Amino acid sequence: MSIYGRDPWGGPLEIAADSTADDDRSRNSQDFDRAALSRPLDETQQSWLLGPGEQKKKRYVDLGCVIVSRKFFVWSVGTLLVAGLIAGFITLIVKTVPRHHHHPPPPDNYTLALRKALMFFNAQRSGKLPRHNNVSWRGNSGMNDGKSDPSWTLTKDLVGGYYDAGDAIKFNFPASFAMTMLSWSVIEYSGKYEAAGELNHVKEIIKWGTDYFLKTFNSTADSIDRMAAQVGSGQTSPGVPNDHYCWMRPEDIDYPRPVTTCTTCTDLAAEMAAALASASIVFKDDKAYSEKLVHGAKTLFKFSRDKNRARYSAGNEAEFMYNSTSYWDEFVWGSAWLYYATGNNSYLSLSTNMKMAKHAGAFWGSPDYGVLSWDNKLAGAQVLLTRLRLFLSPGYPYEEGLKTFHNQTSIFMCSFLPYFTSFNRTRGGLIQLNHGRPQPLQYVANAAFLATLYSDYLDAADTPGWYCGPNFYSTDVMRTFAETQIDYILGKNPRKMSYLVGFGNHYPKHVHHRGASIPKNKIKYNCKGGWKWRDTSKPNPNTIVGAMVAGPDRHDGFHDVRSNYNYTEPSLAGNAGLVAALVALSGDQKKIDKNTMFSAVPPMFPTPPPPPAPWKP
Repeated sequence: MSIYGRDPWGGPLEIAADSTADDDRSRNSQDFDRAALSRPLDETQQSWLLGPGEQKKKRYVDLGCVIVSRKFFVWSVGTLLVAGLIAGFITLIVKTVPRHHHHPPPPDNYTLALRKALMFFNAQRSGKLPRHNNVSWRGNSGMNDGKSDPSWTLTKDLVGGYYDAGDAIKFNFPASFAMTMLSWSVIEYSGKYEAAGELNHVKEIIKWGTDYFLKTFNSTADSIDRMAAQVGSGQTSPGVPNDHYCWMRPEDIDYPRPVTTCTTCTDLAAEMAAALASASIVFKDDKAYSEKLVHGAKTLFKFSRDKNRARYSAGNEAEFMYNSTSYWDEFVWGSAWLYYATGNNSYLSLSTNMKMAKHAGAFWGSPDYGVLSWDNKLAGAQVLLTRLRLFLSPGYPYEEGLKTFHNQTSIFMCSFLPYFTSFNRTRGGLIQLNHGRPQPLQYVANAAFLATLYSDYLDAADTPGWYCGPNFYSTDVMRTFAETQIDYILGKNPRKMSYLVGFGNHYPKHVHHRGASIPKNKIKYNCKGGWKWRDTSKPNPNTIVGAMVAGPDRHDGFHDVRSNYNYTEPSLAGNAGLVAALVALSGDQKKIDKNTMFSAVPPMFPTPPPPPAPWKP
């Protein structure tokens, strides 16, 4: 009998009423024929007779917040242990196996040449040398400079600075230009110097020069009436010991070294002001030293603008060696650098004054127009001020002058290109910026720097190129010009000779240089005793690494002869231009530092007022 009820889930619910029936079935199951059971039974029959088998009871592990099966727990723990062992083994292998570091790509030729070209300045140092000077054949020299000349009473210490070339004279005019060029290159390309590992080195080179310049006048005064222009002499009576007649190591000099003083030296004072002003930007992070340089630059520039204006070289021996043809270009150059160093608009007004530009030759095409040198800085000043127009554009009242300089810069950049005939070229491709005269490489190096720098200016200003008449040329054309000229200097020329000593395998071995040509053998050769080293056909016993010699003639010819300085003599001004060009071309990025130059320049326009507060109902 079954009682049917309604299943709450929607079906009939059967409830057994007689439980004894189940017990009877249970007992009757024992009465089956045992013989029948002896026959093999298939699985279905066995399941009918034996019923469901006894299931194995699962075991669990109580983890507190979670209960998991013991089998899963053991499997998980085991997996973690195995993974940990594998990870440890891999770590052990990684730490014990030698690592193969991926070395950076080798430096390009311009970077290699840059490192060598900077070493030349170490070889030219005068005074007490630092321990890390890294030129084994040089030692302390010129330790009595400024003390032995009774006519020099301003300071008794003119120790230091740089020897100009292959002699032991310290010419402040070309040395100032050299330091200005180096400072300019550092301001524009400090990142490239750092990438080459030479930033601290070049800054140390600049400081060696500016420290000496500060000794050549009363740098603590607000106004001065005299300054030192030169230490040493090269144009005296025959037979009298001096820095040209004698062939001696600077360390062995025992003859008097006079100091040349000037009271009307407009160009020299303005050039040295440019050197100190540009260096003050290089050392802007050293506030005390930077301010000292700025103060000295202001004092010198004030002296240069004195009523009694004259060329520093007029009437003295510098006229035969480093004659200055004008002082107007130094006015533009010096005032431009003082503007960047101080932010004082009076200097900008002066540098963009059209009357001054006219006197400097900005509007007439002389044969040397656009050629930057230790004598004529107009081309450099024009590029320097074009920078201001490209990146800040101050507008009225400076726009007329800046626009003029910008246009003139474009014109002389065109003259560098092979499509024009402003300058001849040798068959080997060297541009003749000095029209076939001797010592051409210093002018070529300066032009390569200006061309690369101006190209980088235009790139940074998102300008793809510039016009030469009706034709448009891309900035890459200027860079290509610079590369071909520097490549010529480094060995891609008909003679396959590198004119940078120590670069490549074939370079001049008879450099016109006293210190490099005389062995350091503890023997002191007197004034005439060194002539045998000057006149010998043997190579120099000391390699003056990084010296760029004067260069080939207009037919690509070169005579590696020590006695002919027009071929084999290096100079401070020449090497400074080469260093600037090399750092500009080095690396794989066409990038300048846009902001450091303007670090002292105040905002051109007043700061706009803040926006009004949001309207509230």
